[in-house]
Amino acid sequence: MNFKSGAELLRLCAENRLSISGVMIEREREIQGSSREALIADMAGSYEVMRRGAKKALAEPVPSMGGLIGGEAAKIAARREKAKPVCGVLMSKAASFAMGIMELNASMGLIVASPTAGSSGVLPGVLLAVQEEFGLDESDMIPPLFNAAAIGYLITRNATVSGAQGGCQAEVGTASAMAASSLAELMGASPASCLAAASSALANMLGLVCDPVAGLVEVPCQKRNALGAANALISAELALSGVGELIPFDEMVDTLFQVGQRIPVELRETALGGIAACPSARNIAARLKNGPL
Repeated sequence: MNFKSGAELLRLCAENRLSISGVMIEREREIQGSSREALIADMAGSYEVMRRGAKKALAEPVPSMGGLIGGEAAKIAARREKAKPVCGVLMSKAASFAMGIMELNASMGLIVASPTAGSSGVLPGVLLAVQEEFGLDESDMIPPLFNAAAIGYLITRNATVSGAQGGCQAEVGTASAMAASSLAELMGASPASCLAAASSALANMLGLVCDPVAGLVEVPCQKRNALGAANALISAELALSGVGELIPFDEMVDTLFQVGQRIPVELRETALGGIAACPSARNIAARLKNGPL
């Protein structure tokens, strides 16, 4: 059940009449020698970490290590309670959960790197919001995580999920593709449509640079996680509506890698360019030498 490309994954899905998550579970069974029940239990544990992280950030906001972020997720949730969100309740929840996870990450809390710490808010932001809004059971949410794992595995194997290697497109872009595909499967999409959703999500993030202010995974990382969640929701909706993606997933992954190699080193997590090079950002970096803001 091993696969090395999206095309091979789709072939296995067709031959075995399985979803992407089904193939991924069987792959992990073969590699790890674990039972299906054990794998599902482990993934359920990861999902619980995601849930606790998002809820903790809303209930107990804490400042980040650098002091650049903290409490933003709670502000979004507070506004949602008082007024109708301009982006809709689902999108508002996804953004607040995604940003909350990033606040927890930046304050050294427990998170699930999915696929990285700097992009850890996207996948839980989407799935937790959808679970709440659609009234889904806990058991419904575990297979989509295996779907997301398959997408993350393929991008890691054939490109990169490192901001230092490929820019933020590799981190938040990959997380967004994982979330888009997992959500599409959750809502009944075919394996091909799931990969179309992932491909669209990558296309929408193509070229996104990694330019953390003061070199900290706080700004603009937190807001980009919210953007990644929104991108995933839209990409999944397009796929579920029958709107395909002209560029196949494997070609999009290769494009991601090629674009990442062409992004200047100043824009790949070095904090030497982009937003990090703005006068205000440089001033913040200088002040941080004396401790958190």
